[in-house]
Amino acid sequence: MTSSLPDRPLNVAVLGSSGAVGQELLALLEERNFPVAELKLLASARSAGQTQRWNGLTLTVEEVTAQSFEGVDLVLASAGGAVSKNWREAITSGGAVMVDNSSAFRMEEGVPLVVPEVNPEAAFEHQGVIANPNCTTILLSLALAPLAAKRPMRRVVVSTYQSASGAGARAMEELKTLSQTVLDGGTPQGEVLPYSLAFNLFLHNSPLQDNSYCEEEMKMVHETRKIMGLPDLRFTATCVRVPVLRAHSEAVNVEFEQPFPVYEARQLLSQAAGVELIEDAAANRFPMPTDVTGRDPVAVGRIRQDISNSNSLELWLCGDQIRKGAALNAVQIAELLIQKS
Repeated sequence: MTSSLPDRPLNVAVLGSSGAVGQELLALLEERNFPVAELKLLASARSAGQTQRWNGLTLTVEEVTAQSFEGVDLVLASAGGAVSKNWREAITSGGAVMVDNSSAFRMEEGVPLVVPEVNPEAAFEHQGVIANPNCTTILLSLALAPLAAKRPMRRVVVSTYQSASGAGARAMEELKTLSQTVLDGGTPQGEVLPYSLAFNLFLHNSPLQDNSYCEEEMKMVHETRKIMGLPDLRFTATCVRVPVLRAHSEAVNVEFEQPFPVYEARQLLSQAAGVELIEDAAANRFPMPTDVTGRDPVAVGRIRQDISNSNSLELWLCGDQIRKGAALNAVQIAELLIQKS
């Protein structure tokens, strides 16, 4: 299995092209002038036959079959873990590389889990599958990596404020609809999500594990350790759904082996790839979801000394869940493989 993609325009398939992330993948392939020779849009039978515009072309969505991947070089998959597992063999046996956005393979031995700004070298160790990390993990790792490169980290405590987009396009539409229901004086009833997110928030609805942490929280624990190569990093998370459409926010406390001057952390983050520093203490102005919606950077700010621990820093970040938290990271992984070919 070669670790790079061919040095020519590629035959690309987007698996799950009808979803929110699939749509963003298509937009990014066009925006970033990704070298596409032929593009296939693949989805379930329910979406087959629909047409979509891409780069001046009208493309028809095809129902995915084993034959869909013949002659394909790259598959960008965002159709859920069960779908990715089902088609893995058909994709990789023909020599294609799958960059998978689901959680199916993230912790599998031998499958790289990659954030290009953090561990790009891992991408070239793939055996046909590269895993795209969880959205909250991607955003967090961009802020942690520059700091960890300067001083060893001991512990991370994070609380997330996760948008509706993390549950898909239907959850986003439900938030809009139920918000209007509340404004009209009605009683909102969630169907896509277990509770109404309109003018509300609730602890993340992924399944609770035996340790009383939810699945989303444990994804952050395990994935951050793997990406950063810190298997023993002490890490705890609390994940919350909030009534925001598509940008996640995170409050982060990082403990280091020794004190980390705030001015130094601020300078490192202001220069870090994929990071935008938003700090105006005089105006009490720091990152907000509206700063990053539809944009690539992860905005970081309110970097401050933890008054309870001289070795710890506090910071706040926001990032577009659909873009850098999913589709953009996947496309950047593919771009890595092209650059190395």
